[in-house]
Amino acid sequence: MPKKRCDWCLKDKLYMDYHDEVWGQPVYDDKELFEYLNLEGAQAGLSWYTILTRIDTYRKAFENWNIKKIAKYGQKDIDRLLADKGIIRNKLKVDAVIQNAQAYLELKKEQSLSDYLWNFVEGKPIVNTWKTMSEIPAQTDLSNVISKDLKKRGFKFVGPTIIYAYMQAVGMVDDHIVSCWKRK
Repeated sequence: MPKKRCDWCLKDKLYMDYHDEVWGQPVYDDKELFEYLNLEGAQAGLSWYTILTRIDTYRKAFENWNIKKIAKYGQKDIDRLLADKGIIRNKLKVDAVIQNAQAYLELKKEQSLSDYLWNFVEGKPIVNTWKTMSEIPAQTDLSNVISKDLKKRGFKFVGPTIIYAYMQAVGMVDDHIVSCWKRK
């Protein structure tokens, strides 16, 4: 008997594996949190699948998400990235990754990205009880609060819809529908 999954991931094995192994799993590692924040930003206006198929090329393009190096990127690096067919070649999105690295380093002076984010949910995932995918909101009051705070801190491509998708991806929110085998 096949596993019952959330409807959004049924396209193919890549999507199902992402759903089964990554989506909704709590992430506490700063580098991984930074990576997914930027990947969600890159996804703006596109499908997540478009980004999912490029995760490895993003890692290569951004030197395995070396935040200190990214924060120092100059025009030569921007030109290299804008020529890289393995990522979304949007100047605003590329610039946002650099700006986000700089904002991350400022935040890191106070606290880790992990502590910062997980404090918004008191250190544990919000577990919702959606019966269908259509019940799941695109954004919430909390994603709006986090978005505003991130923007105030200098982060880019962190609107409330992007942040809610991010919260789902890194497990701050468990939005697996109640019939999904991944339900806790």
